Amino acid sequence: MPKLKTKSSAKKRFKLTGSGKIKRKHAFKSHILTKKETKQKRNLTKSGLVSKVDTPSVLLQLRLK
Repeated sequence: MPKLKTKSSAKKRFKLTGSGKIKRKHAFKSHILTKKETKQKRNLTKSGLVSKVDTPSVLLQLRLK
């Protein structure tokens, strides 16, 4: 059987933490920033974690499960 390939889009967007959680970046920070508040833009800069519901899907895309 051939090797399973990871999804290229997933490997660019997600990283595993040491405890096994999946780190991600927030959306809506790339353009049209003039109408967004400074606080919102600052909070979007920080990284977040993938929710528990979406974790199995991301692990499957990364071929880790």
